[in-house]
This record gives sequence, C-alpha cells and structure tokens, in this order.
Amino acid sequence: MGRVLGASALLSAAAWIAMPVAAQSFLNVQTDPAIPTLEEVAGHAPGDEISTVTEALDYMDALAEAAPERMKVTRYAESWEGRELVYGVISSAQNMARLDEIKSNMARLASGELSTGERSSLINETPAVVWLSYGVHGNEISSTDAGLALAYHLLAAEGDQTVDTILSNTVVVIDPMQNPDGRARFTNAFEAARGIEPFADRYTAEHDEPWPGGRFNHYLFDMNRDWFTLSQPETRGRVASMLEWHPVVVVDAHEMGGDETYFFAPAADPFNPNITEAQKEKQVLIGRNHARWFDERGYDYFTREVFDAFYPGYGDMWPTLGGAIAMTYEQGSARGLSYERSTGDVLTYKQGVEQHFVATLSTAEVVANNQSLFLNDFASYRREAASEARGASDRYFVFDLSDRRWQAEQLGRKLAAQDITVQRLPAGAQACGVRYSDGALVVDRAQPSGKRITTLLSEDTSLPEDFVDEQESRRDRGLNHELYDVTAWSMPLMEGVTSRTCGQVNVSNASMVGADDPVTALTASSAAYGYVVPWSDAGQAKLVLGALDAGLTGRATTEAFTVNGREYPRGSVVFSLAANESSLATTLNGLATAIGAEYVALQSSWVEDGPNYGSDKFVALTMPKVAMAWGEGTSATDAGAARYVLERELGIPVAPIRVGTLPRANLGRYDVLILPDAGRGFEGELGSAGKSAIATFTRNGGVLIGFEGALGALTSGDDKLLSARAETAYLAEEAKRSDDEETPASGLLIESDADYDAVTANQKARPDSVPGVLANVIADTDHWLSSGYEEAVALYQGSTIYRPLNDADGANVFRYAAADELVASGYLWEENRAQLAYKPYLMAEQQGSGMVIAFTQSPVTRAYLDGLNLLLVNAVLFGPAHTR
Repeated sequence: MGRVLGASALLSAAAWIAMPVAAQSFLNVQTDPAIPTLEEVAGHAPGDEISTVTEALDYMDALAEAAPERMKVTRYAESWEGRELVYGVISSAQNMARLDEIKSNMARLASGELSTGERSSLINETPAVVWLSYGVHGNEISSTDAGLALAYHLLAAEGDQTVDTILSNTVVVIDPMQNPDGRARFTNAFEAARGIEPFADRYTAEHDEPWPGGRFNHYLFDMNRDWFTLSQPETRGRVASMLEWHPVVVVDAHEMGGDETYFFAPAADPFNPNITEAQKEKQVLIGRNHARWFDERGYDYFTREVFDAFYPGYGDMWPTLGGAIAMTYEQGSARGLSYERSTGDVLTYKQGVEQHFVATLSTAEVVANNQSLFLNDFASYRREAASEARGASDRYFVFDLSDRRWQAEQLGRKLAAQDITVQRLPAGAQACGVRYSDGALVVDRAQPSGKRITTLLSEDTSLPEDFVDEQESRRDRGLNHELYDVTAWSMPLMEGVTSRTCGQVNVSNASMVGADDPVTALTASSAAYGYVVPWSDAGQAKLVLGALDAGLTGRATTEAFTVNGREYPRGSVVFSLAANESSLATTLNGLATAIGAEYVALQSSWVEDGPNYGSDKFVALTMPKVAMAWGEGTSATDAGAARYVLERELGIPVAPIRVGTLPRANLGRYDVLILPDAGRGFEGELGSAGKSAIATFTRNGGVLIGFEGALGALTSGDDKLLSARAETAYLAEEAKRSDDEETPASGLLIESDADYDAVTANQKARPDSVPGVLANVIADTDHWLSSGYEEAVALYQGSTIYRPLNDADGANVFRYAAADELVASGYLWEENRAQLAYKPYLMAEQQGSGMVIAFTQSPVTRAYLDGLNLLLVNAVLFGPAHTR
C-alpha cells in the first residue's frame, strides 16, 4: 500500500523481529516454553490481530491452567448479554499460596484502625495490590491485548529482575476486558468490513463503526461514568471485587483519537479537592518511570493537558477517593489494524498494544520498587479520612425516610455497596434538630471512606478558584473551557432525597443497612372498598406499573384527596375491589413486598376533602405500550439510558424502532413514542416521511415525548409539533445590529474595545456551552404532569435554552428557578444563569387528539437522575390516560 511507518512504529517492528519467535513478549527476554503463547491459543501473536472476546477469555484460562501456582482467574460479573467478566491474579507462588491472608491484611490496612506498630508490621509482610483494567470502552481495542501480553510476560519471563521483583512485592490483578459486549460489537463490525488486507485510510468501513459503535455496553452506557451510580452489572461486579482486594494502585487503560500519541498521569487540572498531595506526588513518581521506558523506546507521550481528576464517576476517580493512586492511560487508537495519521505515518494496532503493555508493566514496576511507600500512603489516607471528619460541623449526613422513602432507601443501599457504612435510626428519633417520625438513614463521614462520602453526598464540590479564574479568562479570550465533564453530581439532590448535615447524631440505637437488604414494604390490612397507592417516588410508580402489568385496573387522581386525615397527593392511584378480581389484595401485597413500596386500605369511597373516586378528576390507567426512536441520529447513551430506566428500573418494556423505519412502522399500536436526545443529523435521518409519521401518530391520539436535542425536529419546518423556540445567546442592546444583511452596511464608528466587541458579536450564536450543573426547577402544580412534585433538581448541560410556551399553545409544566436560586450544585457561567432563569424544563402541548411532552434536557442522563424517574412515569403512564 506504500505506507510510511513512523519512527516508533519502526522501533516496534525492529524489537519484534529481534525477539525469539516463540517468546512473543514485547521485551527481548528468555521465556518459559511451558507458558502458552497467544498464538498457540488464538492463532495470532499479540497485536497481529484484534483478539475477540472468546479468544481473550480462553487465553486467560490457558495461562492460569499452565501456571496455577502463580495465576488464578476469577469470574466477577456477567454482562447483560451473558458474557463473562474475569480478572486474573498473578504473583509469586509464595504470595499466591496466601492470597486470603493478603486480602485480610489489605482489609486491615484499609480499616484505618491500626496502631503505628501494627501497621508497620503488616506492611513488611504484605505485597501491594496493583489493579490493571483494560477496555472499559469496547472499541478502545488495544488495551485488552496489552493485558493479555502482560499476563504472559509476568508468567513466562525468565531471569528478568523486573518481573521477579513485581511477583515478589506485588499482587497484580489484570482485568483484561471490562466491556465484553461492546468489544464483541466492535470486532463483529470490523470483521464484517475487512477485506483481503487492512486499510489505513480512516474513512474506510473497517474504521467507520455503525451506530451505536462498540464504545458502550448492551444498554449503551459509558461505563467510565457509572462508578458511583452502579447501574450496570459490569460496574457492580468491579466495585465489589475492588473492595475485596483494596488495591493501592489502579490503572484504567483507554484509547483516544488516532492522531494522538500516548497520555499518562499526572492528570490535568482540576483535581477533586478530596485528592491529597501525596496522591498527586505518586502520579508524578509513576509518570517519571513511564517517561524513562518511553524514552528508551522512542515513544511520544504527553501528560497534564487533558483528562482531569474531578468527576467521581470515572474508573480512575472512584478508586482514588478510596485511597488508591488511580490513573487513566490513553493510547492513540488504530480503530483497526492500521491507521494513517494526519502526519502521513501509520499507527499500527501492534504499536498500540505494545505501548499499553509497557505503561502498565512500568506501573507494576514502580509499585514493586516502592511497596512499603504505597501501602503506607494508602493506610494513611484511610486513617486520615476518618480522623479529619471528627469534630466537623457537617460530620453526619441524615436522610429523612418520611420524604421519598423508597428513593432514600435506594440511596442508602448504593452507598453501602461502595464501602460506606450506613445506619438506620428508628422512627421518632431526633437528629440535626429534627424529629424523624418515620426514621432516617445516617452516614458518618468519620470512616475510612470519608472522602468518598464527602464527594458523593455534599451539596457542592468546589472547583479550585485559580482554575475557575482561568476558565473565565479563556471564555473572555474566545477560547473553549477546559472542563472535561459535569461539575455537579450530589447524590441526595439527584435522588430527590431530603438531606441534612450536622455535627452530632446519637446512633446508639441505630442498625446497619446492607447493600442487599430488601426495602421494607408498608402493606395494608383487608379493605372494604379498595386500596390506594400514594404517588410519592419511583418505588410507588413501580408498584402501580407492576399492578397494571398484572392485569389490575386502577384510576389516578389529578387532585389531592384526604381520607382519615391523610392527604394523598396528585397522581395517587386507587384500585377498587369492584373493578378488580378477588386476588387484588394478594397481587398488591406480593408486588409491594418485592419492591418495598406502600399501599393503604380504603374502607369506604368517602373522602373528607378533594375529589371522589367517581369524579372526572380520576383517569383510568392501562399499562402503556412504549416505542422509542433508535439508531442513527439519536444519542446512543441517551437512548440506552432511557431504555434502561424504563425497562430495568421501572418495568416498562420498550420497543426500539430504527429512525429510518419510523415512516413505515405501525406506530398506532403504541401509546407512547419517545425521541431520545439527538444530534444535528437526526432530522436528516428522520426525513420528511418520518416527521409526517410522527405527526400522524401524535394527532391521532399518541403521546410523543422528546428529550433535549430531538426537540429541534419538533420545533422546525412548516408543520411544527411544538411551538417553543430555541434562543440564541443574549446580547446587550449595544451589541444588537439591525442592518439588513442583503444591503450594504451603514457607516459605523468604532471608538473602544467595547464597541469592537459589540460589532463583532455573533448574532446567531448559542449561549456558551455548560459542562453540567444541577439546577432547581419549579413545578406548575395545577398540571397533572407534575404529579408528585412541587420542585425538583435537573441536570443542565450544553447550550440549548428555549422560550416559554405561550398559554394559548401549551403549558410550561416545569420551569427553571429565578437566577439567584437556579443553581443547586456546580458551576454555571453568569450569562447562562441569567438567561436560563424562568425558562422551561418541561413543556406539554396538545396536537390534535394527542400530545407532545418536551423535556428541554434529558431526564435520564447516565440513569443517575433517579429523582426524576417519577416525572418520566407521569409522562409515559398519565399521558395516554389524558389523551385516551
């Protein structure tokens, strides 16, 4: 093909040729022929082909079978599609013979309770645990083969002092493939597209993955954002495994664009304030060793410029907040076997595999050479995390169980699964100056995971002032900001849970909350009239949906009503005995017990206040039939999150219909059609026929629900389905120009910098893009769509702001709060704060017999906005009831 190899590629090729053919290690060392090579098991040497999921798993097993005294493979999770996730533990035979003791020692070091003498003694006899993770994004392919190559090298290398030291002083855990479903999707697409030889042309089919690509898992989650959310089985398995081993160093090996070289730590600013200086210093120590290895081999690299350490959901940040030194490594990706860079040289898959191999080997080497230092720092971090919180005025977080009880219980279990002690106060207990009639959950920051607690539960995590100043300066200079992800993630806010902090809580009567504890149901005695399900949180919604799916008949109220002195809020659902089979009570009891939900017996149809059950204020419910636009043009992560939340968290099956198929699909068989967040190409993929099909569905009585970017297709064209308009950036009066662009501009004097800025201002620019903040939104409590809410917290990111609907067109069911009350958590540019105030978050507009429900921001992002799940159910369940 006449390709030109770069210097590092030529060095890689030379090193490979110089090795003994049977060795198949990237380093020129003597190897043990009893250890099988990748070629013997999979039919190709490392980097010559992209190992499939099956080949990777088979090779890990083959290595463990060949050297059982030095390697053990553990199955730690199963993907949605039934593929195994494994990790291999590699160390010396002496260490492997006492793995249980090593785990126990690491747990004791992590406890923060040892005396100085006990800790010193334990460190002397305990190898440090190093966790090397590869391929969390399935199309970031080279890292998995690098992990396999490293496992081989550690087992097969003979007479190598570096390997001997690593095996003696560390336990190396290799997780070679964090996302097998995504990798399988990539390798299948690659094999389907390849021909007689690989092409380096980046535009050929083998480099051009079809939607949704291999990056994501089955439900299209970016699992490098899922660590504290724990929504996916792969993440839950990894977190549980890490807590079993307590690694002191963690690597998360990724890929980036093919024109890039290699990135390793130190990370970029901003650093989360709960990261210590000692942790930052260890990143530098490890980075310096990488630089030595890379310099010897002529590899290019960079550090500090990108990939920050702020958001706690990354695969490097979550372990960091538990005391580890955790880092992201990024290799320029061939996205196949070869890739022609913009410089003209060709990046090979083998080169990517080799560089990840070297970087992760270098990591283990540093830890092995500094075993006591890393263990001591880990233990110190854990001890200090507990001690620093003692005496703090915000030492305790307390979650009220009388408000969104099920959400609070779920939050407690998520925290308990993350090495966080959660305790339960009994009903009537007092804490933080409040009496909790239904009890409360308490989290004490004075524990070894205290810094993780502070990060996840605090209302706000502040960005460093100097970093903020620089970002504002960059904006003033017309440059992009350097924030890599959202600036807010407070779990109580996202769950919609009432949280308080204080310095003292009496926990003498408290009990422990376990990650797998069932939520206690509040079941009812026998009833003479029927049962009511209070509409308060997602657990109650799950109960109603489960009941409807089981064939029960219920009616939801649009106005609150009172029975026996208790007020049941808007949205509460009544299941009468007359409208249901005799098994009503048994069915509700079984569902409520499994979910942990509440239902209440009604002895009479009489209400003390509000509408009676026969009023038109009650609407009949049926289990909704839901379809979703799927495929090209839609956001893969948003489509996946929406489907996951509806199916796995709420129990509503979703029929995915490809965008291009919508014009010929029988949409009339569904009650609801969801358009997830979408990019600029969505309208083109949808086409006029698709838009016409959606309009017909809606006007014939369907409920059309649009998220974020998909609203562009609903607000454009001659036949709009939504009357709202997206705004451009706000410009001061002096910056607004009225010259007709079709005629020559009138003369103009420019006398100052301000005048110049006004003249050159882009009249059509969108507001500045926001990385992500948690914003307060206010409900229109007269609208049924806001049932269960008076206010909420939503994620705002990007740059889209819509004008409110006119009352004649529809309803602004939720609007953003006033500017001074808008931000619940995070950092928001002042211009955006001013412009976003009072603008709509959720709109509803009648179209014929149907309805358009428009979320200006997605309510399902990363499946971590659980406090909005009830709002999504309002749209999906109550929408059809009001258009039927």
